[in-house]
Amino acid sequence: MSEVSIADIRNNLADALYRVAYAGERIMLTRRGKGVAVIVSMEDLDQLRLLEDKADLKAARKAQKEKGGITLDAYRKKHGL
Repeated sequence: MSEVSIADIRNNLADALYRVAYAGERIMLTRRGKGVAVIVSMEDLDQLRLLEDKADLKAARKAQKEKGGITLDAYRKKHGL
């Protein structure tokens, strides 16, 4: 992953976007030497979303097995929603 300062990205955004979109590069944006954001391809974003969805599903299944929980309908009824 390459690092580019925010000051430099302003002058080279088109080049950076090309490198990300077509070369699959990931670019970390830095401010004062510290990473603040990352530019990634749409394919990488799709993979991140997939991983998040899998983690959410795993957590939901674990929560369903726990005792003492209530259904969404019961919660709404209890709180007048």
